[in-house]
Amino acid sequence: MEINDEIIFKVALITALIGMIGMLAFASYIEPKEIAINEITRNNIGETVSVTAVVESVKMSSSGSSCFIELNDGTGKINLIVFESTLVELNDAGNDLNEFKNHKVKVVGSITEYKSSMELILANANSIKLES
Repeated sequence: MEINDEIIFKVALITALIGMIGMLAFASYIEPKEIAINEITRNNIGETVSVTAVVESVKMSSSGSSCFIELNDGTGKINLIVFESTLVELNDAGNDLNEFKNHKVKVVGSITEYKSSMELILANANSIKLES
């Protein structure tokens, strides 16, 4: 059998399709990296991570369009930012962020930097859960 461009193309196409199907099948099982607050650095900017911490304070922005939650995991503190679209989702689901105050939560968010401080941006309304 002679290998030609058509055979190479078919093998590459089949391999790519199998890989994409595999990624879709297993994507829901991939968990974000669990990280301690004191381990968060500029090198992590853009990463989606999971943090387990106690909610120390919940403050709305002056415009009411976003919320700032201070998290403390015992190694450090970080602000979790909840933007308006996520606030709407949380309110529609009947969740009041003030109910999380002084409770341990697990959050999933992306790391960003604002005015030289590291922050987390809540991924979506399902990305904050009470821990027991």
